[in-house]
Amino acid sequence: MSTTRNQKIIRMVELAMLIALIFVMQYLGTLASTPLRTIGIEFSFVLIPIVVGAFLLGPVEGAILGLVFGAMTVVLTVIAPGTMTYILFTERPVLYVIVAMVKAIAAGLGSGLIYKGLDKLMKGKAVYLRTVLAAATAPIINTGIFLLGMVCFFSDVIAEKWAGGANIFLFLVGLIWINFIIEFGINVILSPAIVRIVDAVKKKAIK
Repeated sequence: MSTTRNQKIIRMVELAMLIALIFVMQYLGTLASTPLRTIGIEFSFVLIPIVVGAFLLGPVEGAILGLVFGAMTVVLTVIAPGTMTYILFTERPVLYVIVAMVKAIAAGLGSGLIYKGLDKLMKGKAVYLRTVLAAATAPIINTGIFLLGMVCFFSDVIAEKWAGGANIFLFLVGLIWINFIIEFGINVILSPAIVRIVDAVKKKAIK
């Protein structure tokens, strides 16, 4: 009983630390991309702690971390007048919040489920490979749902204010590809390394 309780406490502490890391990294990412936010380009490093949490703690915890990320995205949007996302929020606040929350939660949940599935499929082997594959899915899910949400719910707003008669889908792809490449590269490179370091430290602590 004592061991189980200690494990639960440790998991809660790890989750709390990752949530704190999300706040810090979201803030740093916002500062880094502030000059570009008016045209919809934002650098986000927050997917790293989300992915790490999803791998080490599980898909549910990944979804919780995604929920925190989504909530922070909405808050930072509301307090940043003049940015593209702020204008989208003022036009259709409920739909914007739904898109922001769903994409973030799905990124954490999805990467956790894929990692868990690959772990079973590969029977615990090829740790680095399955970590890279699962880490790559987070930015794909995050960007994919955002793009889908923009096309489905905000195409007329984007066409009126920014696209200038261009194809909405192609306009959005051209706009967010920088975000995606940066997020994809950061996750594929850093997440597996962080997971292996943390996992090694935990195993050493157990010994």
